[in-house]
Amino acid sequence: MPSPRVCLERSACVATLVLDRPEVRNALDNDTVEELSDKLRSLAADSGVRVVRLAGAGSCFSAGADLRAMRRMGTADPAQNLADTRRFVEMLRLLHAMPKPTVARVQGAAVGGGVGLVACCDVAVASEDAFFRLSEVQLGLVPAMVGPYLVEVLGAKVARRLMLTAERVDALRAQAWGLVDEVVPAAELDAATQKMTDRLLRGAPGALATCKELVREIADNPLDDEIRDRTAQVLAVRRSTDEGRAGVRAFLDKGRAPWLAAKGGGTETCKT
Repeated sequence: MPSPRVCLERSACVATLVLDRPEVRNALDNDTVEELSDKLRSLAADSGVRVVRLAGAGSCFSAGADLRAMRRMGTADPAQNLADTRRFVEMLRLLHAMPKPTVARVQGAAVGGGVGLVACCDVAVASEDAFFRLSEVQLGLVPAMVGPYLVEVLGAKVARRLMLTAERVDALRAQAWGLVDEVVPAAELDAATQKMTDRLLRGAPGALATCKELVREIADNPLDDEIRDRTAQVLAVRRSTDEGRAGVRAFLDKGRAPWLAAKGGGTETCKT
C-alpha cells in the first residue's frame, strides 16, 4: 500500500494536515490533491475538530503543481485535461469553505498552487525564510485556479503584478500585502503557529463558523439595506443560541465558557 501523501495529525480538537512529499518539495500531483480533498471533507464533518492547520514536511511548504503530471496532462484529451483541473479547483474550494478556522504554517518555498493554499487559509504564519512565487507564466502557463483566492486576499492590482512578473516575494513583503499574517524566525514557527491556534480556540465553534459565512456573504454583496438587515438577523439568531447564551452568561458571572478548558484553554484540553 503506498504511503500517504497527506498525513493527518490530531491533538485534542486540532487537526494538522501535512503535505508529505519532501523529496519533491511537496508538489501537488493528482493523488495528493485527492487525498487532501478527502481529508478536508472528513474534517469539515468532524464535530470534534475545531481548528485545521496546513503544513508541509521538510524544508518547504509546497512547490505547487507537480510538473511531471502537468506534462502528461498537456497531451491528454480535452475532457481528461478539464477533469484534472477541476479536481484541483474542488480541493481549493474545500479548503476555502472549511467551516472551522484554518491556519497555514509556511516555511521555505510556497510556489504556484502552494501560494493558493496559503491564500485559501484564514490565517498564515510564516518563517522569515519563507518566500512566495507565481512562476506559471514563465512556463507558458497561468495561475488560473488560485487566481480567485489571490484576488480576494491581495486585491486585483497586487495579484495581477505577481501573476505577470513571477517575482519572488519574501515573507515580510507578503505580510505587508496581506498574504501572511505573522512572520517569525524559523526556530519560533511552531510556537507562533500554536499561539495562533490557541487564540482561535478561545472562540465558540458555532460563532467562528458563522463569522466565516458572514464575511463571504458581505464580500459578495453590495453594502445596502439588504445586507445591513442580514447582519441584524445574524446577531439576533446567535444571541438566542445555546452557545451565545452560555458565552454571555459566563462573561457576566466571571466564569468560563463551556467550549474552553477547565484550565489553560490549550489544544490538549479544549472542549467542544
